[in-house]
Amino acid sequence: MSSPNSHQARPEAVRIEPYVWKIVGVVILGMIMSILDTTIVNVALDTLSKDLHSTISQIQWVATGYLLSLAAVIPLTGWAARRFGAKRVYIGSVVLFTLGSALCGLASSSTSLVAFRVLQGVGGGMIMPVAQMIMAEVAGPKRMGKVMGVTVMPAMLAPILGPVVGGLILEHFAWQWIFFVNVPIGIVGVVLGLLMLPDSELGAAGRLDYLGLALMVTGMPLVVYGLSEIGTTGSFTAAQVVWPIVAGLALSAAFVRHALRAERPLLDVRLYANRIFGSASLTTFFLGAALFGAMILVPLYYQQVRGESVVATGLLTGPQGLGMLCVAPFTARLTERFGGGRVAIVGVSLLALSTLPLALIGADTSIVVISATLLLRGVGIGLAFMPTMTVSYASLRKDQLSDATPQMNVLQRVGGAIGTALLAVVLQRASAGASTPA
Repeated sequence: MSSPNSHQARPEAVRIEPYVWKIVGVVILGMIMSILDTTIVNVALDTLSKDLHSTISQIQWVATGYLLSLAAVIPLTGWAARRFGAKRVYIGSVVLFTLGSALCGLASSSTSLVAFRVLQGVGGGMIMPVAQMIMAEVAGPKRMGKVMGVTVMPAMLAPILGPVVGGLILEHFAWQWIFFVNVPIGIVGVVLGLLMLPDSELGAAGRLDYLGLALMVTGMPLVVYGLSEIGTTGSFTAAQVVWPIVAGLALSAAFVRHALRAERPLLDVRLYANRIFGSASLTTFFLGAALFGAMILVPLYYQQVRGESVVATGLLTGPQGLGMLCVAPFTARLTERFGGGRVAIVGVSLLALSTLPLALIGADTSIVVISATLLLRGVGIGLAFMPTMTVSYASLRKDQLSDATPQMNVLQRVGGAIGTALLAVVLQRASAGASTPA
């Protein structure tokens, strides 16, 4: 058998110098801030709704606006890193994220909080892809797999730690500290970035696709806005529901038409002609909707329907992240043995089956049943996400990866924004029905 020899050669092939791990550690600090902030706020939405005198359909924009701003700036990161250098863009992103966090803590209304969350998301959206560029450059292609295996841990831990940390902060401090806690971490991240990150040259930036940018950052937010207005109006046919959706879809269609004709579009939609990449992208979109949508619905259910404390809510939300974490060490080996497509299908099927019980839960549903359902959802998401990305990237040429990476991130974030908006609508209407006198 040849496997023993290959096994003995593997440690030497993937040996990573200490300076690489130091750089990886610096950028992971920024990645943790960005990812954790996606989940830490969800447990505070009920508190924010009460303190800022807003409905659920209004306050959900604190989460949705952040996700949409993430999606809007991700396609810019490749051009910006080539134009200004990855180190500068990374540090600038952390600065913007930290400033946005401080302003969120100072917000006095739901409108100002949503606006500052959008600003925060602009910084947070660039942190992840630029961090990946820096890691890819310092690690090299042969060692990137091992490095990425470490960097996925923040994404797995965020659904567990975010709600718990958020609950503990709300239990002992005002909601403003949900955002203020990012400020010292951001300052440390900037200082370490200035001292330790290397300068890089990623090639010529080229001309920015301004038309594509304008179409993309207006089209999808209009669609999500229209969906969120269903909860406010209680109607699927109201003008403030229909017209934003129609306008958003028209602008999105115009972006696709422009991208097919442009020499260097903001997003290369021609990649979707590859059936494997197209299928994987669609799966990523729905996985984002399922993951982030449930992360807003479950905390609000526990607080508004079950009357649980913020700390208990954070702990009860953890099983989904725990399920993701449990399968994370095995997904790479399962993908190698059975193929990414088969593993992803199992994950998606498990996710779909474990989502159905969430539509049937009531005020007296056993917490053990809900926790078990969330655990299975986490296992399904964990089995689906990484194999799906592996399959999608394996189907492309090397020169297409720089376009594919931001697109997968955009689809995940937009899917999350739409899932959040739709499930907030469901919860808003259910809450209104439950509060109506019999």
